[in-house]
Amino acid sequence: MSEQAPVKNKPSNLKIGPYQIEAPVILAPMAGVTDRPFRQLCKNLGAGLAVSEMVGANSLLHGSEKTKRRANHEGETRPVSVQIVGADPKMLAQAASYNEAQGAEIIDINMGCPAKKVCNTLSGSALLKDEPLVSKILNEVVKAVNIPVTLKIRTGWDTHHRNGVAIAKMAQDCGIQALAIHGRTRACMFNGQAEYETIAAIKQAVSIPIIANGDITTPEKAKYVLEKTGADAIMIGRAAQGRPWIFNEIMHYLKTNEYLPEPHVAVIRDIMINHMKNLYAFYGEDRGVLVARKHVSWYSKGQRHGGAFRHAFNKITNAQEQLDSANEFFANIMETLQ
Repeated sequence: MSEQAPVKNKPSNLKIGPYQIEAPVILAPMAGVTDRPFRQLCKNLGAGLAVSEMVGANSLLHGSEKTKRRANHEGETRPVSVQIVGADPKMLAQAASYNEAQGAEIIDINMGCPAKKVCNTLSGSALLKDEPLVSKILNEVVKAVNIPVTLKIRTGWDTHHRNGVAIAKMAQDCGIQALAIHGRTRACMFNGQAEYETIAAIKQAVSIPIIANGDITTPEKAKYVLEKTGADAIMIGRAAQGRPWIFNEIMHYLKTNEYLPEPHVAVIRDIMINHMKNLYAFYGEDRGVLVARKHVSWYSKGQRHGGAFRHAFNKITNAQEQLDSANEFFANIMETLQ
């Protein structure tokens, strides 16, 4: 069997610049995960937009191979959204301009990443502490390109400094055309519950499209968050790892209030095998084999004898052997289902 076909929907209310985003369910940018093969897979399975893993402004301008590969969008479904990260307004403006020249159609600025190595360079969500610098960055980047610029933030620095509303108003004034909000402060990292009330308050305070992010793991939760926050769209991150068909499931539920049946094991196998082949083609065999390990680990979670399979699979260093091992694993599962 082949990949699931995307669920057809009425157009969403989400428009970013000239781009009407057909489905209000977006793949979040995730470092080391949302490479081109994974973005395209999620778009094929119902995501209305997929944002690239963050590209450091500094490394981009120094032209590392890894960063150049991240800026490769050949064959990717439009619109192409590229996330940049950094703390220097001029460098970020240059990075935005470079990505525009490479085919980016939307530039997304990262002010939401809570990782220490990012925040220690005063980038990501650390920027929320410095509102004048935020304003300077937004103005410089918007001026530097002729394509829409979006922004991803958290609700604030910590629970005593929730300045999401102030940042949202500033973003709107600077010309930002959509705002994604992870419903936690930087200090919360990924702990506790996402603050949907704060996202709702931000939605009330501005007129630009708002995208809600955080703890959305099921179709029911997606519907709840859209209703609770009034957001124009939702953003899915970790819940798509090993389950890229979640976008189709959510869109089907939003449209019908019914669940799509779980994909058959043969469908999961085909999605995973095609994904692996695309990784080898994109990265080359050596790197592709390493990247495939984490995705195959996610796909196989919850499957019968998945732990033993992962243990053996992670020792394989050859692409064909990985494919053979994955096919054998799923063949054994399907045998037990007969």
